[in-house]
Amino acid sequence: MAQAVAAGVADVAGCSADVKRVPELVSDDVAKASYYKLDQSAPVAEVGDLANYDAIVFGTPTRFGNMAAQMKNFLDQTGGLWFTKALVGKVGSVFTSTASQHGGQETTLTSFHTVLLHHGMVVVGLPYTFDGNSEMGEISGGTPYGASTVSGGDGSRQPSENELAGARFQGKHVAEIAQKLFG
Repeated sequence: MAQAVAAGVADVAGCSADVKRVPELVSDDVAKASYYKLDQSAPVAEVGDLANYDAIVFGTPTRFGNMAAQMKNFLDQTGGLWFTKALVGKVGSVFTSTASQHGGQETTLTSFHTVLLHHGMVVVGLPYTFDGNSEMGEISGGTPYGASTVSGGDGSRQPSENELAGARFQGKHVAEIAQKLFG
């Protein structure tokens, strides 16, 4: 999903995306037993890096209808950015994955939006101009609050083409809005 978002950003002339991940909080044994994806090539993000971007599209797995603890821990370290107003006016957006079709995608996205709003960010979702949000012929993620996918309890299901198209659309949409704001 993150690579699809980045591809959507890159579809906008003059825009590029860095794909990063937050630090892991659990041991390798726990991560493997919980089907975490440990073979990621993305570098680990630093909290201070966030101030360097015009737009930030966050991605998080859903844990019981909320963002994962790893992401919450990362965001809890952004108090200094909040204090200096470093993210005010920047574009913020979120995508997610859940283990089941009704696993809390929308609550994860909207609760994450609360953090972005506290930082003064301009929140951007996945509008219904993305026709895939109305997909009824297959199991598919996608909400007006952000792109999403259903991964299965063991993480074996990969995002569908519709879900990847939503992520690309969201990346492009965020980049276009950032260009309008920042020229």
